[in-house]
Parts: sequence; C-alpha cells; structure tokens
Amino acid sequence: MTRSRCLSALLALLIAPVALLTAPSASAAVAFTSTGVNQNGGNCLDLPGSSTTNGTQLRAFACSAGANQNLGFTQVTGTTDTYTITVASGQCVDVYGASTADDAAVIQWPCHGGTNQQWRLVSVTVSGTDKTFNLVSVSSGKCVTPSGGSSASNTNLVQLPCATANGRVWRLPGFTGGGTSPHTFANPLSQHGPDPWLTYYGGYYYLATTTWNSTITMRKASTLAGLATAADQVIFNLTRPNGAGTMWAPEFHLLDGPNGKRWYFYYTAGREPYDLGTQRIHVLESAGLDPMGPYSFKADLLDPTQDNTWELDPSILQLGGNLYLLGTYYNGSQPMFIRPLSNPWTASGTRRVLSTPTYSWETVGGAVNEGAEVLQRDGKTFIVYSASHCSTPDYKLGMLTYNGGDPLSSASWVKSPNPVFQRSNANGVYGPGHNGFFKSPDGTEDWIVYHANNSASGGCDMNRTTRAQKFTWNADGTPNFGAPVALGTTLPAPSGE
Repeated sequence: MTRSRCLSALLALLIAPVALLTAPSASAAVAFTSTGVNQNGGNCLDLPGSSTTNGTQLRAFACSAGANQNLGFTQVTGTTDTYTITVASGQCVDVYGASTADDAAVIQWPCHGGTNQQWRLVSVTVSGTDKTFNLVSVSSGKCVTPSGGSSASNTNLVQLPCATANGRVWRLPGFTGGGTSPHTFANPLSQHGPDPWLTYYGGYYYLATTTWNSTITMRKASTLAGLATAADQVIFNLTRPNGAGTMWAPEFHLLDGPNGKRWYFYYTAGREPYDLGTQRIHVLESAGLDPMGPYSFKADLLDPTQDNTWELDPSILQLGGNLYLLGTYYNGSQPMFIRPLSNPWTASGTRRVLSTPTYSWETVGGAVNEGAEVLQRDGKTFIVYSASHCSTPDYKLGMLTYNGGDPLSSASWVKSPNPVFQRSNANGVYGPGHNGFFKSPDGTEDWIVYHANNSASGGCDMNRTTRAQKFTWNADGTPNFGAPVALGTTLPAPSGE
C-alpha cells in the first residue's frame, strides 16, 4: 500500500488471529432433526419459552421432551458439512449482528441465508459416545458454547474460539450423515488471515499469515480442510531492533544454505511496534527441515546502498541458478523491485525497479504493485502481484511474464494488460490479492492461496480471510485463475490427500 495511506489503513490490523483446534469435517445428509446436547453438563440447546421474538438469545438448559429443544438441520446447497439450523419458532440460529467477536450472542432471527446463519458440523471424537461436533459459524469461525464454557443449566449461548472441551462440543443424536469427508473443503482456511503463505511439505499443509503484532505464527494440518480449525502456534517472538512489532507478509522458502537445505522465513516488521516508517524486510533461519522451526534470527535484508527506505512484501525468485529478492518500496507510488542475493540472507547488489503501476486498474485508491509471487511451469516464469490499494474492493492480481535476458532488467518482463484475478460481486468476494502458490500432495495440481474480504466495504485489516482454490492453465502456457469462489462452497480437496 502507499506510504501516505499506510498508517490509516493498517492500524486496523489489531484483531488477534483466531486459534482453533484441528478436526475433520462431517459428511452429512440433506436434512435431519435432532436435539443438541452439550457435552459439558449435559444440557440441551434451548429456545427459552418457545419464544417467537426476534433476537431471543438461545441457552443451554436441562434437557426435556419440549419442542423448544428440537432443531432442524438443512444442508446449505453446494456443501457437504454446512447447515442452517431452525428452532421451534421457525427462525434460524444466528450470530447477533454477524459479529466476529468473542462472546457475541447466539440468537434466533428470521432466516435469510447469510453466513452468520450457516453452521459447519466439525466432528470431534469423544470417548464413549458418537455424533459429537463443534457447531462452527461460517461467518466468524467460532463455536457455539454456553457463556464461559459453563456446565450450569440456564446459561446463555455465545460464540467463542473452537476447542474440543469447555462446552464447545455438542452431541446431535439425530444426525444421519456418515463418517468424514477428507476429500472436500470449504473456504475460509483462516478467519483472520491476511497475506497468506501456504506450503505442502512432508505430509502436512503449513500456513502463515500476518499477525500484526510481535509474534510469528504458523498452523499445520494433514488436510486442507483441517487448516480451518488448526491452532496457530507461535514459532518466533520478535524483539528490538530487528522487527519489534507489526509482523506482516510472511513467507518461508526451503533454500540451500551453508548447512544444506534450511527454511528461510521472510517477513516485514517495524523496528518499533506500529512504527510504519521503519518497516523493513527481515529473515529467520530454521535449525532443521521442520517448517515450524525452531528458528533463529538471521539478518535484516537491507539494500546495500538504499537501506534507509521503507520496504515490504518479500518473496524469492530462483532463475538461471541465481537467487533474487522481490519486494516493494515507496517513491511517490509503490513500484515492485528486484534485488540480487548472494545467499538467502545477503544482498549482492542494489534494488532495481521491475514494475511500476501504470494501468488504471493498478491505481484504484493508490498506485501500487506489491506482493510479488513467483509461478514457474514448463520453463516459463511468471510474477503474479497485487495491484491498487488494499483498502478498496478493487485490490486485484496482475502478472509479469519473463521473456529472457537479465532478470534484473524490467525490459526482460512483459506486463499483462489486464488483471488476472479480481473481485466477484456474484460470489461476494472483494479485494482478492496477496497470494501464494502451492502444489497438491501428489504434485499433479496447482493451487492459489490468497486473502479477500466478504464485503465491498472491507479494507486492510485482520478481517481478511485466507482462501484457496485450484487453478488451470491456458493453451499458451499462462495460468488461468478463474473467478474467486464464494465462501462456504464445497470444493474437492487437492489431489493426493
């Protein structure tokens, strides 16, 4: 984003990432009825007094045979594990105000089909029983629970981060679905996941996103669906002066170092918390081959002749046996730069401008080329980057194609005249950008991971969600990313899971 607008746009990045636990998703029938029995106290999900009043808060109450404890589950079209839930009044179970906050009330409200009335049934194994689930809000990624995790009867229901204990688990004795569905998933993969980087390695998916604080976190799961409920684990704590806070745009690459291959973790951070003028690129090095570390601080990746300038969004290009750093900086607009590296943490030359925002679609809300990401296939090299300002719904992806010659020269790259991935009003996806790429477990498919907003009013904050989808290739060898898919859509999991 442009420096002049950076502070106002990014101070909103203060919401802590949600930490959830991994569990498989349930496969289910089209519709069923059931009670919902909380596994911490044995109370039932209850509509007080069979109320018909809009906004009545639901509760956990001693189980009875009353109709006010009967729930109707109707599968959301195009999904396998997502439902709307009706109560005795005919209204839907709803998160008040579509809130994403902890302790937001779970209420009844006239059914409208919004994501705050859609619930994923995520299987949780409980010894000695069956048909036990987290009820996960599609809108917030949080779970229905008695307030405070209480086991007492007559406790109001709220949403809190999901877990496998503390009142988050419900038994649905009327559930008529079968088993698990390891070969599908639905976005989002993280409810608060800007600037995602995702890698499949050694049987697991690893995901890191912006935290906007002094921690670096990563989540891990054996399935793509599992990332949605995996816990974010702190893998490094930032300290002064090498990036004391506001960590963002993380990436980790397996590269050759002096002790063989190691993971190098690149990130942007200010030298002081929330000091945006001191945003610089930094790098960590892993002790071994585990993407989650442990890591040690390796270097400030500063430009050898222009080290006093604001730089963001590091990424790595390997081409012709050489190593390059990609990023963005401010010179009145926000161009993309390239800088040669002698090793994963040391520059061997000064930066060169690779791309300047010139097309009208690159300048909505600010002239920006950032978040450069490398995509290579069949001898072709592409750089897919984010264009326009992230505070607008028109944040989008553009593309450069390498045509031979010196990679440090902008003349060696051809910019596509049109964006290659952008908003979809029909699918309710706005501002899709800051992406990465990963392979399916069997190596046969190419996938894009990116963040986007749920509404046109979304901006540069922690409410941007992490999403992934498969993409294909055109006859001329260029990538075809298609349109961003709507949240909650059931998609086939990557091949080889």
